[in-house]
Amino acid sequence: MKKRYYYLLFFCMMLASVTAVAEFYVLSTKSPPIENYVDINRSPVISPDYTQTVIPPNIAPLNFMVNEKASRYFVRIYSEKSPSIDLFSSTGKIVIPIRSWKKLLNTNPGKKLYFDIYILDQKNQWQKFLPITNTIAMENIDPFIAYRKIYPVHGSWRQMGIYQRDLQAYNEKRIFDNRFHEGVCINCHTFLNNKTQKMFIGTRSAKYKSNALLAQNSDLSKIDAKFGYTSWHPSGKLAAYSVNKVHQFFHTAQSEVRGVIDMDSYLAYYILDSQKVKTSPMIAKKDRLESYPCWSPDGKHLYFSSAPMLWTDRDRIPPESYDQVKYDLMRISYDIEKDRWGTLETVLSAEDTGKSALQPRISPDGRWLIFTMCNYGSFPVYHETSDLYLLDLREAQRTGRFEYRRLNINSEKSESWHSFSSNSRWLAFSSKRRNGVFTRIYFSYIDEDGRLHKPILMPQKDPQFYDYTLKTYSVPELIAEPVRTTPEDFGRVVRAKANIPVDIPVTMATPKAGKISPTEPWQERE
Repeated sequence: MKKRYYYLLFFCMMLASVTAVAEFYVLSTKSPPIENYVDINRSPVISPDYTQTVIPPNIAPLNFMVNEKASRYFVRIYSEKSPSIDLFSSTGKIVIPIRSWKKLLNTNPGKKLYFDIYILDQKNQWQKFLPITNTIAMENIDPFIAYRKIYPVHGSWRQMGIYQRDLQAYNEKRIFDNRFHEGVCINCHTFLNNKTQKMFIGTRSAKYKSNALLAQNSDLSKIDAKFGYTSWHPSGKLAAYSVNKVHQFFHTAQSEVRGVIDMDSYLAYYILDSQKVKTSPMIAKKDRLESYPCWSPDGKHLYFSSAPMLWTDRDRIPPESYDQVKYDLMRISYDIEKDRWGTLETVLSAEDTGKSALQPRISPDGRWLIFTMCNYGSFPVYHETSDLYLLDLREAQRTGRFEYRRLNINSEKSESWHSFSSNSRWLAFSSKRRNGVFTRIYFSYIDEDGRLHKPILMPQKDPQFYDYTLKTYSVPELIAEPVRTTPEDFGRVVRAKANIPVDIPVTMATPKAGKISPTEPWQERE
């Protein structure tokens, strides 16, 4: 009996091997040209929509579905140099061999990339669509990206985590998740200058309290403070962060039923050498809501969002006039040598824009400031009106005026969290453009004149992946290297007692500071 079982197992393995080799041969061997075909005077419909755009020369294969009815499909991918990639499919699913793809892109930076798509109709006649044309950029995108995955839940949540993805392939690895730490919320991952030697991860838990995890190379620390949105000073000597008192509520007659309100917030900063938290009356005003800090690449200014607090009852959810809260975009100068804050400036006033300016991020070369604006509030992911805008800081320095424009990469759905690549040529951002429910990650090329090109969806090995996955991908952060700290190491630090105690400063000038408890309940959000 055992002998028969082993024979059967051996036969199945051989059959699988032969099938795999045959499939590889069909897909990888250059096929004879299809000479007899009829031209179709239109472009084919493919999904994801990888057409008429600029792609990174180090991106993983852009696998796609040909959404045209046919019994057989043939795709030829080619550029100016190197052999073409010829693929047949019986289902319309086009999975591109990664080695051939890498060779094609590496040989043709700055060149056009063409997809010729043929279909075999019911009359056994080949038809050819107009070629799909893309451009291979000269500049790479950072080879890794970190993001948070979570179900788009309402009143409760389950599994969540922060993951990293190799953009040159499809490998995804956990940085840290809560599968072994029930009740822990993981959020606000922040890296220093697109590198991973220094990073923060925020955690919140009724059991383990709310803390910030600090990773410095192989050293891990647990800071007894609640870090919200965090930005590293480019020197790596300190980090500015927000403390937010956030509550969720629900609408009864909107396409997005969820709403989130920041009831109270202020900014503070953590100095690594002294292990101290400090704040300033300029960034923690008792009558203002301050959030989303962002350091300029030279470290001389801190940009952030600030709005007037329109309510006195801090227990009413939502508060009165919550839909009238609109944030200004502010900045304040800072001298790191003297630890001294300077002049507070209004970059963009909500009174002038008529909208709420949020999530400022500056390109590493200091040229571009990209931010989101929506009709009101501080959580653009829940607003269909949320769009991305650009401000040219070099031009503003020359003219003394901060002039902005709405980017052409926006959709009718929510656009939100964004980050730059280390060479300032690529933008990663979150969008709900596919269906209005699930947040996905997109990449867009930025040319020297600040023009952003048609976004591409982060590629997956299965081109139908986003049709069935039920998790959102949010807070994308491009990084030049992988995180090497293991999830087990982060887990041990979470369970341990905080080894860096912190006293939040309270002064007469900042009566709010310290009033938001790091252990009070929270409601999760994307």
